[in-house]
Amino acid sequence: MILDVLFWYLAILAAGWLAFPLLYRLLPCLPDRGLTLAKPAGLLLWGYAWWLLTSFHILENTAGGVLVGLVVAGAFSAWALRREGGASIRAWLGENRKTVWLAEGVFAVAFLAWVWVRGTYPDVAGTEKPMELAFINAILRSPAFPPHDPWLSGYAISYYYFGYALTAMLAHITGTPGEVAFNLALAGWFALSAAAASGLLYNLLALRKDRASGHNVHALSLLAPLFLLIVSNLEGFLEMLHARGVFWQQQAGALASPFWNWLGIQELVNPPAQPFSWVPERVGGIWWWRASRVLQDFDFSGGPREIIDEFPFFSYLLGDLHPHVLAMPFVLLAVGLALHLYVREAARSEAPASEDVEILRLARMGETWLAVIVLGGLAFLNTWDFPIYLALYGAAYGLAAFRRVGWQWPHLTRLAALVVALGLAGIAAYLPFYLGFQSQAGGLLPSLVFFTRGVHLWVMFAPLLVPIGGWLFIRARRGPADWKAAGLLAVGLVAGLWLLSMLMGLVIVTRSEAAAGIYGGAGGSALIVEALTRRLTQPGAWLTLLAALILSFAALISQRRPAGGAEALAEGAHSAESGSFAALLALVGAGLVLFPEFFYLRDQFGWRMNTIFKFYYQAWIVWSLAAAYASARLWQARQGALAWAGRAAWLALLTAALAYPTFGLWERTRGFDPANWTLDGASHLARFAPDDLAAIQWLRQAPYGVVVEAVGGSYSGYARAATFSGLPGVLGWPGHESQWRGGAKEMGSREPDIEQLYRARRWEQAQAVLDRYHVRYVLVGSLEKSKYGAVDSFFARYLPVAFQSGQATVYEVPEH
Repeated sequence: MILDVLFWYLAILAAGWLAFPLLYRLLPCLPDRGLTLAKPAGLLLWGYAWWLLTSFHILENTAGGVLVGLVVAGAFSAWALRREGGASIRAWLGENRKTVWLAEGVFAVAFLAWVWVRGTYPDVAGTEKPMELAFINAILRSPAFPPHDPWLSGYAISYYYFGYALTAMLAHITGTPGEVAFNLALAGWFALSAAAASGLLYNLLALRKDRASGHNVHALSLLAPLFLLIVSNLEGFLEMLHARGVFWQQQAGALASPFWNWLGIQELVNPPAQPFSWVPERVGGIWWWRASRVLQDFDFSGGPREIIDEFPFFSYLLGDLHPHVLAMPFVLLAVGLALHLYVREAARSEAPASEDVEILRLARMGETWLAVIVLGGLAFLNTWDFPIYLALYGAAYGLAAFRRVGWQWPHLTRLAALVVALGLAGIAAYLPFYLGFQSQAGGLLPSLVFFTRGVHLWVMFAPLLVPIGGWLFIRARRGPADWKAAGLLAVGLVAGLWLLSMLMGLVIVTRSEAAAGIYGGAGGSALIVEALTRRLTQPGAWLTLLAALILSFAALISQRRPAGGAEALAEGAHSAESGSFAALLALVGAGLVLFPEFFYLRDQFGWRMNTIFKFYYQAWIVWSLAAAYASARLWQARQGALAWAGRAAWLALLTAALAYPTFGLWERTRGFDPANWTLDGASHLARFAPDDLAAIQWLRQAPYGVVVEAVGGSYSGYARAATFSGLPGVLGWPGHESQWRGGAKEMGSREPDIEQLYRARRWEQAQAVLDRYHVRYVLVGSLEKSKYGAVDSFFARYLPVAFQSGQATVYEVPEH
């Protein structure tokens, strides 16, 4: 297993250094020349070449095909190396050793640290881990692309699976089993995100001419991975207070608390266990889960609706290898490309051109085509990231134009043309993915009675909002800021979204029956009145976001191009570049949190659960970068009593935000206990179902074919044969298949058919099911016997035994 760790580290390292010459040439305006972004860029280009060529059946889905994909990706770097010259790159590396150490040191430390953490609880079981491993193993076993759906035989995966393809690519080239690759991918992506985040902050700080002496920019850059990956929401700190009995009083022989009732976070409204302690605990439950469910919506009738508000540390603590985790390093790469575009365009001295001329100019730049691959890849990694970071890329271009010549209406048409062109190119670059993709998304709905309470918003984002707000206020005051224009823009945005939401709501309430079903109660005018009443009586969230918008707009409007134009920029007058881009990140984060206050994406759940999840997660990413930059700038500020008071308050808040990761890691790792350390994600099967595991291991080596097994609900141990072997199963988790495909049409009668197979007592009944789904392997193990009462003697009369271990048997259906 040590060799698996080493091979993964070396494979990612090789991908990064192979891509660096290309980034060195394409990103000359970044102080690190793209070095800290090279690893995600290398993996993405490598994976794209392999996936695309395999999808067109030019390459095979083998380790050899993966190696050819690496060679193809490396050809572009070879071209860049030839154009730049190896001597130039070597000289730059020699002059920037600290930056090299930053990139490699952060990656190595973060990778090894999370490898160790994952080894303490490696099981691929619970939540959606089996689903994720099923995708990885299915990609490893698929004869061709698109890969087969492991839980719906006869169909291809209908999901944004590129992150799993990249994981399978590394598993192929390193010879790592899927259940080990799962845990190494979590460690690898954690490290990729840490290194990329530190690199982005380094670039932002290094672009400043006026950075204070005595402050090590490389050391300050470590604030970015801290805020992105470790800093958490304040729910963990609240758990400490709750466990200690703070704000609880004895009343009539029982504990009561107006404070915790007002706060209204589930489970924290219940009295704590005694004796009191500072260590969070939950009798009969998992205390650290609540941090991902701080928010809660209520329908018209007052019924609660669950909301997901994950943040990065929770994701890695939980250990799900979900698309929002797999996309993170590439989201940071997209932010880096937007930063480079902003700095480069802000330095131009040419007058703005027409839309056609501008698009042609950008199309001639290699950086633009890299952006197409990266931005387009985000749709394949985590679909809703694509429009978000496409918008950020376009906003960076628009902000650069504003800084050059101020606001002009033609900027809007040029910006729209750029975004549309990049969006279409990004879709075209990944067209094979779209041809087989289905979605449960069903348009937009107004978020009439669903909204976020202000206190919950602050519990969620205070560790990021406080440093951002403090820095934006100081920056805007030094502008000087146009507070009137900033206020008009912010109020106009909030009022516009609110008005549009109400107008859409009025259209919906004309169909009161439909409205009642969507919002859980009466329709008509009563729904609109209730929506207005709730927002006006509890305005904390939208007022907070209004203030964030005003500060962001003020900080951006106050900054114009430094005197001296491009020449001044070339001499190092970059101060407005980094600050303006950080303010833009703050603005984008505010927009991401504001949008679901008024609209949400309609899906099978019917309320804001997934919209909050998707948008808040990306808001955390961009706000964490802005908060890290703001913290560095505030720490670099002048000395004095006020400055030190601000630093003390910042440290106190940061300490509170670190309560969750401290206690969460302690509990998840069982007190950092190294006993039974392993990266084998199937180790739980070895403990609890060794016979089933032996059958699965045989299936993993068996010739390709469809396997049938017991069907059970989501988040269960069912579908384990397809999950761990990579073979296509007749049916896995029905609920998830329905989510991926927007309905149950493709599943048809599979679930009752499988029950008919296992309960059959006449061979004609069983054979009909086997023939209908082209089954090759029939598993009869612990789950089949417990659910269907499956009797081995029945199958043994008609099918040969291919493998048997104790109570688990695999029967093979002869070819007709």
